[in-house]
Amino acid sequence: MRILFVHQNTPGQYKHLVRHFAADPAHQVAFIGKVRRELPGGVQMALYRPTREAGENTHPYIRMFEGQVLHGQGAVRAGLALQKEGFTPDVICAHPGWGEALFLKDLFPDARLLLYCEFFYRADGSDVGFDPEKPVTLETRCRIRTKNASLLTGLDAMDWGVSPTLWQRQQHPEPFRPRISVIHDGVDTAVCRPDPAATVTLPDGRTLSREDEVVTYVARNLEPYRGFPTFMRAAAELLRRRPKLHILMVGGDEVSYGAPPEGGGTWRETMWRETMLDAAGTPRPEAARLHVLGKLPYEQYLSVLRVSRAHIYLTFPFVLSWSMLEAMACGAVIVGSDTPPVAEVIEDGVNGLLTDFFDPMALADRVETALDDPELRAALSAAARMTAVERFDLATVCLPAQIRLLEDVQAGRPSRSDEDLAPGGGVN
Repeated sequence: MRILFVHQNTPGQYKHLVRHFAADPAHQVAFIGKVRRELPGGVQMALYRPTREAGENTHPYIRMFEGQVLHGQGAVRAGLALQKEGFTPDVICAHPGWGEALFLKDLFPDARLLLYCEFFYRADGSDVGFDPEKPVTLETRCRIRTKNASLLTGLDAMDWGVSPTLWQRQQHPEPFRPRISVIHDGVDTAVCRPDPAATVTLPDGRTLSREDEVVTYVARNLEPYRGFPTFMRAAAELLRRRPKLHILMVGGDEVSYGAPPEGGGTWRETMWRETMLDAAGTPRPEAARLHVLGKLPYEQYLSVLRVSRAHIYLTFPFVLSWSMLEAMACGAVIVGSDTPPVAEVIEDGVNGLLTDFFDPMALADRVETALDDPELRAALSAAARMTAVERFDLATVCLPAQIRLLEDVQAGRPSRSDEDLAPGGGVN
């Protein structure tokens, strides 16, 4: 089989599939991406660059679409280069979010197109309008409708799609859902596993272990979409209540989703001023126990999860972070927001605890519930690990399902039906 993977952030969600198929000489594998990163031996790599950015004078509703068209043109040029080298795919696996998939079926009309259907924008029932302080306006509705132009074009062209959670699949228009399977990217639970001997050395030289009272929070970037303001307000309350508590905070200062603070600076700086400084601008004493670790190498990040007694994960109704499942695999007790798709994975009181996204005091109370009850904590930890292994393990659950789906799509066989997509099912 000849397989073409396409993702602007090489290799994106295709890391494990590329490795699997590249290891078998019966397959030819190529990759189109915007950045060059190391890929397994034998994989043909074709880089692309848009010829320009979307025009500043383009109507705001379609500026994003213009950028996606430019990305799509770049991907086609990269595909033409592969074609000249003698590579014509049987199946194309592509993420449509940035536009690369727009014209691939026009270049390779006989190839089967399998799209990674990560998200479809909605003006209701999703991330937009979730924050009551930012109500949805008619302007927003018009902008959101146009924002889906590239995604709708991709859905029309695809032979099949795959979404990582049932809720993410359900955001797509109903006519397309029967052609979207639900298979998560997977978590390597052999790597992400508990370690009673784990330690974390802080920047000031102190070392924390599982003997210490540690709460953790992780996000790619510290921002409202991942509940950072609620976390910081809860952290201030928890540190005030519990003099032995240390909180480890992992994440960068960029903006992945949403917007930066209106007053400038970063969300970390904004929330630090609100929660950790007194009226005179002096750090409160408890601020010394909130440790800002920034972005960490993967092994250090796993050590943070392994020493955690309670791991806070908050999100708008949006894409589910890998970090929550990795924390579960490491045996961390999740205190999560009662939002989709978190509630698709966490059953309150069974394999984690759920709380209101916007209520920092309720979050602090739920964290204390875990900290104050070792038996409950042990039960939730074991159940979290079991959920990660049984439903999201990369090697035994998710990757085999992804491989079967790709092979089915290439062969033109019908794949999963709606009835197969039960939330507790093996591929969910």
